[in-house]
Amino acid sequence: MSEPEKPSPLYVVPPVQRAFLLLRYIASGNRCEKIGKAVTDTGLNRTTLIRLLQTLVDERAIEKRADGYHLGIGLISLAGDALFAHDIVEYARPVLERLAHETKLSSHLGVLDGQEIVYLLKSNPNVHLISNVRVGRRLPSYATTIGRILLGALPADEVRELLHDLPFKKYTQKTAPDIEELITQITEDHAIGLAWSYSNFERGLGSCAAAVFDRNGQAVAGINVTGHESHFEPNSPSRERIGQLVAESAKTLSAMMGHQTMSVGGTMRRNARD
Repeated sequence: MSEPEKPSPLYVVPPVQRAFLLLRYIASGNRCEKIGKAVTDTGLNRTTLIRLLQTLVDERAIEKRADGYHLGIGLISLAGDALFAHDIVEYARPVLERLAHETKLSSHLGVLDGQEIVYLLKSNPNVHLISNVRVGRRLPSYATTIGRILLGALPADEVRELLHDLPFKKYTQKTAPDIEELITQITEDHAIGLAWSYSNFERGLGSCAAAVFDRNGQAVAGINVTGHESHFEPNSPSRERIGQLVAESAKTLSAMMGHQTMSVGGTMRRNARD
C-alpha cells in the first residue's frame, strides 16, 4: 500500500504552525513565565513568541493568569464537539440533569470568557416552561447570575480592570447600572455563595447560581437554574430549597474537579481563596 501523499509545502502556513506549536507547548504545562526558556524550548524567535502570546490572548485562545499562560475557554467554543471532551462538561451533565429534575427548573453550566459568560451545557426539566438559552450563547457577565458569582470570586480591582471599558446596559431596573454598584452586588453574592436574580436580566425570569471550583481553589465555572421569577423572590416558599440544591450541586461538581474541603477548628472551609 502506498503512503498517503504529504501536503505540499506551498499549502503550509508557517505562522499558523508556530501558533499551534506554542499552543501545544502551553497545553503540556509550560506557562511561558520565563520568555528565554520558552524561546529555547520552542525554537521560536523572541519577538515572534511575544507577539504570538499577545495575539492568542487577544483571540482568547489562551489567558494570562498569575502563574503564567493557560489555554483559554475560547478554544472550546470554536467547536461544539470539543465540549464533550472537556472534563467539566462530562462531569456536569448528570449533575445538571439531577438539578433540573429536582427543581423542575432549567439548569446551566457556564464559564467566564472575558467580559461575557458562555454557556457550555444545559438541561431542561420535563415541564412546559423551559429555558431558551442555547449552548454556546454568550451573555454579559455583569447582568447574569453565573457571571456575577464568577466575578465575585475575583478581587475587586481585577473586576474593575476587566470591565473598565464596558458600557453597562440596563436590561431591567434591577440590573447593576455601573461598575461600583456591581462590585457591591457581587461582594454580597460571594459572601453568601449564591447569586440571585428575579427580573434582573429579563423581566419575569429568575435565577440562582453558585460557583464551581477546581483542585487549586479557582472558580472555573458556574451553574444556575432559571425559571419564573416567582420561584426566586425573597418571600417565595421554594427559594430556600432552590438555593440549597444549587449549592449542593456546585459542591458535587467541584469535588469531581478535585476540589476539597478542609476541617479547620471543627468547621469546614473551602480551599479556595475567600
